[in-house]
Amino acid sequence: MGAATRKNLENAGHTVIGIDLRDAEVIADLSTDEGRSSAVDETMQRCDGVLNGLVTAAGLGPPVRGELIAKVNYFGSVALLEGLRPALAAADGAQVVQIGSNSSTTSPNLPAELVEAYLNGDEPEAIRLVNLTPQPFDGAIAYGASKLAVSRWCRRAAVSDEWIGQGIALNVIAPGPVQTPLLQMGKDDDDYGPLLEGFPVPAGDPASVDLLADWIVFLLSPAARFACGSVIFVDGGTDALLRGDAWPETFTMEF
Repeated sequence: MGAATRKNLENAGHTVIGIDLRDAEVIADLSTDEGRSSAVDETMQRCDGVLNGLVTAAGLGPPVRGELIAKVNYFGSVALLEGLRPALAAADGAQVVQIGSNSSTTSPNLPAELVEAYLNGDEPEAIRLVNLTPQPFDGAIAYGASKLAVSRWCRRAAVSDEWIGQGIALNVIAPGPVQTPLLQMGKDDDDYGPLLEGFPVPAGDPASVDLLADWIVFLLSPAARFACGSVIFVDGGTDALLRGDAWPETFTMEF
């Protein structure tokens, strides 16, 4: 999804700074404190302190071990969001898209204490809790909880003085199955393959990366400027199928 989004943006005339383990302008390992810091520092240098947009798309999923998923998907993403926020504020009207997942709402029995450890920024505790989950399903728990936590982090941050108050629109896109090497790796796994094959998607086949890239570019465009703290599901209907009455939910007040 990140590569397809980059292609679309470059075709539209934008300059893109990629951050990855290889084949990118900024080479960094987002599973480590050192890698996160170096990614922020080098990106700030390359953009001269001004970013018009940001897509935090780095992510791992099952059957990768849960500890690594937790380090990259939540703590790596938040480190980039926090570290690059000053450059986004300097752009006077930046837009940011965090890649979430419908796993945040369709994965059953995600541990509340793990989600809270993520949101509290307690990386050692999050890793401890992930490692308590029996293998091979530590990856699924770490993944779903990381995507739920980062979506909540973005909703909380999006409406704050530090984000929309500085002209930065922050939103989350929550895909369902997308035909990527990550999805194929899960399908090829003996444990996760049958689960993925049985995952209900009313719209049918997994989405293409190009379809999701179009959505991401839209969320970076002027047309999406008024979106703030939204979590947009592009998942073929799975969330609606499994949680049809869970959203929208009314807001109540006591007088």
